[in-house]
This record gives sequence, structure tokens and C-alpha cells, in this order.
Amino acid sequence: MKRVLGRSGIEISALGLGCWAIGGPFWSGETPNGWGEVDDAESIRAIHIALDSGITFFDTANVYGAGHSEKILGKAVGSRRADVVIATKFSAVFDEETRQVLREDATPSGIRSALEDSLRRLNTDYIDLYQFHNNGFPASEAGTVRDTLEALVAEGKIRTYGWSTDFSDRAAVFAQGKNCTAIQLQLNVLDDNPELIQLCEQEDLAAINRGPLAMGVLTKKYASTTEVPIDDVRGKNSPDWMGYFKHGRPNQTFLDMRDSIVEILTSDGRTLAQGALAWLWGRSSKTIPIPGFRTERQVLENVAAMTFGPLSNDQMNEIDQLLNR
Repeated sequence: MKRVLGRSGIEISALGLGCWAIGGPFWSGETPNGWGEVDDAESIRAIHIALDSGITFFDTANVYGAGHSEKILGKAVGSRRADVVIATKFSAVFDEETRQVLREDATPSGIRSALEDSLRRLNTDYIDLYQFHNNGFPASEAGTVRDTLEALVAEGKIRTYGWSTDFSDRAAVFAQGKNCTAIQLQLNVLDDNPELIQLCEQEDLAAINRGPLAMGVLTKKYASTTEVPIDDVRGKNSPDWMGYFKHGRPNQTFLDMRDSIVEILTSDGRTLAQGALAWLWGRSSKTIPIPGFRTERQVLENVAAMTFGPLSNDQMNEIDQLLNR
């Protein structure tokens, strides 16, 4: 399966891989922002399996693991750089040694400094998709950010750009830029965003889907009694924005929604996760899910979802009826 990265015309695999989890722990004070400890060797093996399976799109951010995710991705890609499309993000300023997030910086000089650091960590001289990583940044002030990114395209430092935001008014500001090609939004079968999907379709922007598996809720791994470790972003000290998990356990509301549609998602031989990815492909021709991973097994399961393709229109409609939307 292939999809096109918005207006850019760049063809990529219909499935990308999200590299947040492989960054390992990082913090804002005592609040965890990572997914716990990771095995770097396992991460690299998993990326190699993805590459060998036809995955060409990898999404990370400078702040994931305070730079560690970018380093691991760059190391794993190595000499195969020309075969992949790398997306990373900017906004956070952090200490690579202490892994503490310090502040946000969306000034032109801050963006340029962050880009140079990402290029170094990724061991590359260009970024395919450079994304603004500040969900709620005021739309009224975003023009300067967009214009800085346009300048970086002209300089050959980045090929395209986008915004990781769940708000259509913010996305619309970036959509005015000639080289904007993607919006990264929270989207999964339990958590739709029709307004932003409509904008992506109207403006010919890729809709890159973070949280495609609802941070694990859309897998068989988590039940109502499951407790997540305290160094995990989903744990007891989770950030205020965390919705899929509460007090270190899966949110029962989302578990109930999941259970009401599990038979449809697992039909035709799919696993639950594969069904959730199939829903995303059925949702719009613009969607590109980027499930996270920490193991080779997770990558193989997610890659195999492409052999099934999207859910049928009848299955999509049945899910909407069961979820009352």
C-alpha cells in the first residue's frame, strides 16, 4: 500500500512508524514524557525489519528522549537515507544530558537552531517533513513560523513542512503556505476529528495520525486492571492532556468503546491493532497512521495490516452506528 504525502507528491508507504517510544525516558520536572526504558539494539533491529518490509516513512521529534530518538533513527537508517522519508518536529528546548524539557521556542532563530541540531542527530543534511510541535500555539502568531519554514525550504534544508495540531484554525494558517504538505493530528477509531480531516482533504494535505492505537488501548495488551509504570507518559504522574489513560490505568470510557466494536475490527482475520489501522485507511485517502513501537514483534504486526487494506464502507458505517456518531 502506498499513499502520497499531501501536496508534495512524495510517495510513501501507507503506514509510517512513530518513533516517540524508542527515545526512552524524558521529563518535564517530575512529569514523564516518554514511554519508559528502551533497548536501543532492539529499536534498531525493529527499524531494519520495517525497512526490509517496505516501510519508507518514519516520524520522530527532537524532544523524544531529549534527542535520543533522532540519534537512534539516524543510526538505524544509515546508508539507506535516500530510501526513506524522515519527519521530525521542533519547538521544545531541552537538556540532552538531564533529559529535562526546559521551554518552547518558536522564534525564527530558535527554529533554525533546532533544525541544525536535528540534522546532526539524524546524521543527514535535509529533513523531508519538518513539523511544528506546539499543538495550541496561537493561530494569530503562526504566520512567522510558517514563513520561516518556507525560507528553510527555499534554502534546501527541508523539503516540506507541517504542524502537529488538533485545531483546524491553526492548520488553516499553515495551509496557506505553498510548501505545507501535512497536518499531524490525534486520530483513531475511538477519537475522530472530522473538521480537521475535512480541511486536509480540501487543502490536499496529508493527515498523519498520531495515537492511531489510542496509546495502546486499541490492542489486546491493556485491560481495566492494567497499571502502567510510573516512568511512562501514561502512568500515575501523566500530563494533564492524557485522556486514554487515567491514574496509570486505561480510561474505562475508551475501553467500553473499544469493546463495542472489537468484533468488526478483528473480522477477516485481523488483530485488534490491524483493524484499528484499517479503520484509519478507510477514513480518508489522506490518512497515514504512524503507530509507535518498541519491539520487532510490534513492527511486524503493524506492517502486516497493509496486507488486509482498509475496512469496507459497510464496516465503517457499522462502527459509526455502534459509536453513535
